[in-house]
Amino acid sequence: MIDILMEMFSYTFLVRAVIVGFLVSLCASLLGVSLVLKRYSMIGDGLSHVGFGALALATAMNAAPLAVSIPIVGAAAFLLLRLSEKHVIKGDAAIAIVSTGALALGVMVISVTTGMNTDVCNYLFGSILAMNKNDVTLSIILSVMVLFLFVAFYHKIFAVTFDETFAKATGTKTGIYNMLIAFLTAITIVLGMRMMGALLISSLIIFPALTAMRLCKQFKTVTICSALVSVICFFIGVVISYVYATPTGASVVIINILAFLLFWGIKSFKGSVQR
Repeated sequence: MIDILMEMFSYTFLVRAVIVGFLVSLCASLLGVSLVLKRYSMIGDGLSHVGFGALALATAMNAAPLAVSIPIVGAAAFLLLRLSEKHVIKGDAAIAIVSTGALALGVMVISVTTGMNTDVCNYLFGSILAMNKNDVTLSIILSVMVLFLFVAFYHKIFAVTFDETFAKATGTKTGIYNMLIAFLTAITIVLGMRMMGALLISSLIIFPALTAMRLCKQFKTVTICSALVSVICFFIGVVISYVYATPTGASVVIINILAFLLFWGIKSFKGSVQR
């Protein structure tokens, strides 16, 4: 096992992928707890489709992918939140409209510019080779920013997650903190898309949170457990991907599913013993 790890980390692109992957997994797992509890789980899936459209646009413009994707996905997060708050369109319908529209736009842009080639598969399912040096630098800076803001506003995020009405009554500007959660989610989605793909990145947000909730009950313990589960599953997934030459994103998702089933089994076993 040590020999495999030493061989893995002798490749620069794998070192870059692991560094960014750890940070993105950590960000996604922390934000995922709030999103799952607030029933915003599908916003990650919707934003990932917007990210696909943004990446396609960046490719057509021959521009830096992250520089184009982050403002577009951030604007989409703001739009989705405003539509839900104003009850113009119900949350799930708004996500469906925005995500399918962005996906269709992305496919159209690619088809009339570069053509439907292997780059499309990289966008949809991710590629561990997609991270260059500039991407890694920007990803590290933005990931650290996401972690800092989450920790700095942890108590406010906790308040709007569990009882938004009470938080609003106590003077908390809930709209600002909901927007903060959505914006941080948008950044995390964009950073993880290059590696996990548009169709799989939302799993990093949903699975660790749901897995941690099988055994933990308090917000703090769920958040910590979710972070640990996420980074461990990511690392195991990358190792399996390297050893068996499987897609990185799919490998990470499958490990997350197995972790969820394991925690669910432990909860069921504990419940049967206590009866």
